Amino acid sequence: MKKLYCSTKVALLLVGLSSLLMSTSMLLMGSHRHIEKTVNFFGLNSLLSYELANMLAALCFSLLALFSILSMYFEKTKPALASLLIVVSSVPLLSLFSTGMWIESMGGFPVIGAGQGVIKYFALLSIGICLLNPKLSQHAMQWIAIFPVLVVLVWIGGMKFTLIEAQGIEDLLQTSPFMSWMYSVWDLQTASNLIGVYDLLAVVLLIAAIYNKKVLWIGVLMSLAVFVMTQTFLATTPGAVTTSTILSTTGHFLIKDLWFIANLIFFLKFTEQKV
Repeated sequence: MKKLYCSTKVALLLVGLSSLLMSTSMLLMGSHRHIEKTVNFFGLNSLLSYELANMLAALCFSLLALFSILSMYFEKTKPALASLLIVVSSVPLLSLFSTGMWIESMGGFPVIGAGQGVIKYFALLSIGICLLNPKLSQHAMQWIAIFPVLVVLVWIGGMKFTLIEAQGIEDLLQTSPFMSWMYSVWDLQTASNLIGVYDLLAVVLLIAAIYNKKVLWIGVLMSLAVFVMTQTFLATTPGAVTTSTILSTTGHFLIKDLWFIANLIFFLKFTEQKV
């Protein structure tokens, strides 16, 4: 029981830390295209300036950070955190219905473009549901916890087989001491394809782990490696971290992967607990 309690605290710490960094950088950065796309989608242009919308978003993430830390120690704050997570994640997720989130030159949905950062909010939605409904069946909790990881690995992993995505990750890989070697062995598209294959294999193992614990740690560690690697990009990608805004929009995109690590922690918790 103590082990499960500690794992939840680690997951909440990751959510709290990422939320604090995002809220602070939002205030320093001011309005940016992701805020503008969301405001435009909901048709709030006449009621809400981009700057005010950005401040409200920063406030929401500040509250997420506060309640995440409080919930590490006080059970009574978890329902409030859960509700906040669901609200904060639902707003950007609804904007996926906007055509601007998809690559129109490639036929639009399901070829995802700007929406790649938005689908990561499924991770927060999952955590909110898990915290709000702790009495759901173990099987249901497993699927809720792992669903965002499966979505992002299938969707973004599948995009790795396209040229536009292969080009999109080039800057991240070229400056990474852990990944740049791939370009000395394979060409741009082949390297991207191999990453896509890796992502999809991790998906298969995670799904299998729900029914067979023998592959649990293989699937979790493979998936964890993906999201840990993206955190190293914060240090190696020029402009991801700045002295003026702490995180750039690229930094926002990368740090959201901490949420998937939290999902994996919850998945482990629900898979290993005794019924």
